[in-house]
Amino acid sequence: MKKPAPATPTEKEQLHPRNPHRAPYDFPQLSQASPALKAFVQPNKFGNLSIDFADPAAVKALNRALLKQFYGIEHWDIPRGYLCPPIPGRADYVHYLADLLADSNGGQLPRGEDITVLDVGVGANCIYPIIGRREYGWHFVGSDVDGVAVRAAQQIEASNPSLAGAIEARLQPSRTRIFDGLIQAGEVFDLTMCNPPFHASAAEAAAGSQRKVAGLGTGPARGRGPRPTLNFGGQHNELWCEGGEAGFMRRMVQESGRRPTSAYWYTSLVSKKETLPGVYRALQTAGATDVRTIEMAQGQKKSRLVAWTFLKPQQQAAWRKARWSPAGA
Repeated sequence: MKKPAPATPTEKEQLHPRNPHRAPYDFPQLSQASPALKAFVQPNKFGNLSIDFADPAAVKALNRALLKQFYGIEHWDIPRGYLCPPIPGRADYVHYLADLLADSNGGQLPRGEDITVLDVGVGANCIYPIIGRREYGWHFVGSDVDGVAVRAAQQIEASNPSLAGAIEARLQPSRTRIFDGLIQAGEVFDLTMCNPPFHASAAEAAAGSQRKVAGLGTGPARGRGPRPTLNFGGQHNELWCEGGEAGFMRRMVQESGRRPTSAYWYTSLVSKKETLPGVYRALQTAGATDVRTIEMAQGQKKSRLVAWTFLKPQQQAAWRKARWSPAGA
């Protein structure tokens, strides 16, 4: 008789120590919190309760349950076909950003709504602001080039009292700009964050998604038709852009360099290791005073976030005193 595979706990143990998703999913408990999930839960090939991660409806139901149980979100929905991201990995980014702030503040983690974060590409799912608000009380501005995504994020904020006044979703009017035309005069952010489009074309995005679906399937889709190409969904601007990840990062660095005092830390996820040398060269050219790379992992997936600042030591000290004082932390 085949023993249950221990892969899931091992993979999740690689998550950040404060990440609440390090333990295996408790599907009976999640189904109790969100009964709609129960229809998708079944034993996988190892005999463990799971869902078919190649089924978009199952993934969406799991996200609803996780957001309700761990983050107090009663009402969450996204338009059909929009990105429905895996929450554990998204939470890791937020927790590592909190560590970055603490490391910049003598070990004390700045909390509360006075800490402002810009989420570039907030998406219809609004996941990063939900997690950051719940875990650290931060205030978020979320930008997106897609009007449907902006309205969906606004609806999530309006439908959940715990998010009231905590998230401002803004439309970025230019699909080729990141900070230009978005950050307002005199506006500053303690952090910016971004999960950029990885791919350079629709064909490349589709091929990547097909590989992911092939690796994620846990069983038949229970009569709901053929497996989809995009199990986590995703629109054009969420999955690919001209120049791919490398081109997007180059533009982000250039635009951040034109507004060196608009943020203490600019940050972005970088999925492809081969993108890093170009990012470092661009940051050197732009005049970054400190660049940090933080490795992250979940199972076989390796990623990292790159953080940079243009502030000189005296400017950093003034920022900390004005915004991260112990009384306001």
